[in-house]
This record gives sequence, structure tokens and C-alpha cells, in this order.
Amino acid sequence: MRPIKFSLLAFCFVLIVNAQEPINIQEGAKMPDLVLVFTKTAGYRHQAIEKGARTLRQIGRTNGFIALQSESAEDFNALNLRNFKLVIFLNTTMDVLNAQQQRSFEGYIKNGGSFMGIHAAADTEYDWPWYGKLVGGYFESHPEQQKAKIEVVNKNHPATAHLKDEWIHFDEWYNYKNLNPKVNVLMKLDESSYKGGTNGSNHPIAWYHEFDGGRAFYTGLGHTEACYDDSDFKQHLLGAIEWCLRRK
Repeated sequence: MRPIKFSLLAFCFVLIVNAQEPINIQEGAKMPDLVLVFTKTAGYRHQAIEKGARTLRQIGRTNGFIALQSESAEDFNALNLRNFKLVIFLNTTMDVLNAQQQRSFEGYIKNGGSFMGIHAAADTEYDWPWYGKLVGGYFESHPEQQKAKIEVVNKNHPATAHLKDEWIHFDEWYNYKNLNPKVNVLMKLDESSYKGGTNGSNHPIAWYHEFDGGRAFYTGLGHTEACYDDSDFKQHLLGAIEWCLRRK
């Protein structure tokens, strides 16, 4: 996939090409926020990536933002990144950015940009400590996919306000290492409700924090294609995006 290059004309073209239904922007109206959905993989590639990207585009159409998918690391330069209010790493894996691209992304966050990681974003860039702190932790292992009980420990956030205190959900449940103690945990896994958890009584699965001048949100959900049909999960994503866009 070619890198995204922006000018006013190119931007209008992108809107038309990416729209699967009409986008009507009235003269003088504020342009929708742009969200970069980065899906490059250098390791395992999740089957749910394309479904996830379509779901983010659909959510955007009804909530005032435009999600543009890219698999090109060349888009991580200062000129391109300044067009986006939010960068989402959707099931990225392993080393996806080179040293210069990493510096550009660090600069983007330090200038007030926002990051959101979905599931395997934690299985990415193990040799880049800054990224690990941004995400909030790294993937270590996982058992087989199964149902588990999620404990919603903080509902004072748009990503969890719609949920009950407990949420039974089917997914691939990550165990984490190098967890950043400075994040604000929203949801934890009850390891007694499934087999294979190794983080113990403190097993966060979704969190957020202000980091290095910007905002960062991570959710460990999102492995399966079925997740992206789940209304609770889609509202979880929307709430996270709205917080990252500084709407809430």
C-alpha cells in the first residue's frame, strides 16, 4: 500500500474513494477528524484486521471522523502525521517502523497527538522501550480462545460507561509483561473464569493514560472477526476514540 500524501485536492479524492456511502460536507462546515488506522504486520497477521478496519470506517461515518487504513510505514513522517488527530495500531505485529519513523511518531505524540492500540498492538516493537510505555505493556503469551469474565473497574470513561460491572466476552486473552504502572486501568480479567491466565489478580485488559504530551488508550480485545459485530465492543471502541480525539 502506498504512503498517504495529503493536499486539499488529494484529501477530497481520498474521501470519495474510501466512501462506501455518500459523504456530504456542507460548504463552511468543519472537516471531520482524520484517524490513521495502521495495520502493518511483520509477524502473525490477524484474520480480523480487514473486518476491524471496515468497522472503524463505519463507526467514523456516523460519528464525525474518517478512518483511513494504511500498511505503509512511510506514512510515519512529520508531514503526514500532522494531518491526523489519532493513530490507531490495529493488530500490528513485531517491528513495523524503522528508527526515523519511530522518531517521527514520538514527535507526533509529544506535540499532542493520540494513540490507540487494539489487541496485537501490544505484540509490536519490543526493541522500542518508549513504545512499550506508550502502549502500557507487551504481549507475553495467550491460551486458547475462550469466554472470560471481564471486571469493569472504572465506568467513568466513555469506553466503559455503557458496560455493566461484569462482561462475559469471547476472545483471545493476552498475558502481559512490562506493564506500565502509571496507566489508568478500566477493565481487568477474572482469571478464575477461564484457563491460562498468568497475570494473577491484577490482570488489566483495557487502560488509558496521558503520555509524553499526548494521549494513549489500549484494549486487549479484538482478536476475532466476531468481536467487530458485538455492539458492546463497538461502543467500547467508539468511546476510546472519542477520548483520544479529546471530545470527552
